[in-house]
Formats: sequence, structure tokens, C-alpha cells
Amino acid sequence: MTSQVRGRRRLAVGVVTSDKMNKTRRVEIPRLIKHPRYGKYIKRRTICYMHDEKNESHAGDTVEIMEARPMSKLKSWCLVRIVRQAPTQAAAPSELAPVPATV
Repeated sequence: MTSQVRGRRRLAVGVVTSDKMNKTRRVEIPRLIKHPRYGKYIKRRTICYMHDEKNESHAGDTVEIMEARPMSKLKSWCLVRIVRQAPTQAAAPSELAPVPATV
């Protein structure tokens, strides 16, 4: 019996842009490419869907993800760790106290 050696898996760091799905997050991985003719750097992005078993990442978090077997049509990455959490949103003043109606 021979042991199977697993190939080296790709790692990437990106920002969670959507956390509306259960156990699935949408991650954007930004990159800069140089225009072939004009030499100007252009921002591009790669969209990945990752598996988050414990629903611990949220929108705005910077996460490290690892390539995995396909889990669905779009999802083939899994969460390794949360690099940096997004700052929490404070409640807006209009949500704290209702404004009295004037006559």
C-alpha cells in the first residue's frame, strides 16, 4: 500500500465582502497589473467563495484562505485564519433615540 502525497495547496489573503450566506463567504483578492502598452498599474480583483464552518468571519475582515476540494459549484476554498477583524459599526444617532414629532 502506497501513501498518497497531497500536493501543495495555494494560500491567499483577501477581504470578506459578503457574509449573508450560511457557512459561505465571498472574498475579494486584490492585485495590481501593469498595462502592456501604457505602463499604468490597474487594480484587478479575484472573487473566491470560501467555506467557513463556524461562521466566524464577517464582512470587512481580512482572512487567509486555502485552496481545497470543490464543495459546490462556486466554493473551493476554506478559511485558514482571520488575519484582521473589521472594526465594529457603532449605532447611528438616529437609531439610539427616536426624534420627537413637531406639530
